[in-house]
Amino acid sequence: MTLQWTAVALFLYAEILINIFLCFPCISAQRWRLVFGWRIWSWLSPYWNKFFFAMIMALIVLFVDAVREVQKYSGPEPMQEATVNPNLYDHVHMKLFRAQRNLYICGFSLFLWLIMRRVVTLLTQVAVALETSSGLQIQMEKALKTAEKQQEENQALVEEEKYQSAAQQLVKLDGEKLQDQLKAAEAAVKKSQAEVEAMRSQTKGLAQEYDRLLKEHHQLQKLHCVENKKDE
Repeated sequence: MTLQWTAVALFLYAEILINIFLCFPCISAQRWRLVFGWRIWSWLSPYWNKFFFAMIMALIVLFVDAVREVQKYSGPEPMQEATVNPNLYDHVHMKLFRAQRNLYICGFSLFLWLIMRRVVTLLTQVAVALETSSGLQIQMEKALKTAEKQQEENQALVEEEKYQSAAQQLVKLDGEKLQDQLKAAEAAVKKSQAEVEAMRSQTKGLAQEYDRLLKEHHQLQKLHCVENKKDE
């Protein structure tokens, strides 16, 4: 294996290990986001996209070269030469095997490279979604507590309004009772005034009758005196 294909194979093994770690279920998306938030990644972020696309271009070039090698050694001419010359048969099949191996290594490296970027993006999005959902859940709990508190306050206001309406009803009933008592008192006062007027008129009549009787008494006394003088 040449140096370039050894590097591609090592790169493939590294991709497999990284993807296994990224897909490990014990490590949550939020922890991966903390790892992705390290300062070293912010330093490398200006070069990350360039490196990513550079690796894609390199892997594509190597993949095309591997496809060309496979087509070269799987064509009819090398097979005819290998059939004619038995010594070349093993050599051609060895070259074909290496070309196919390089094709698979390069193809899987390119595939896992794209998958790894997508997995990192999805983990970041999942972590952001979890944080957003937790924030929304906290806001929802606060809103529910506020709604319950508002409901309790409204219920207290309703009970207070009921109490006030009951108190107003009692006050109204007391007022009606007081009005009835006032009317009864006014009627009693009028009746008393009528009785007083009747007593006044009766007293006045008695006084007039007393005066009349007193006058008659005086007149009778005068007549009695006159008669007594005449007898003498």
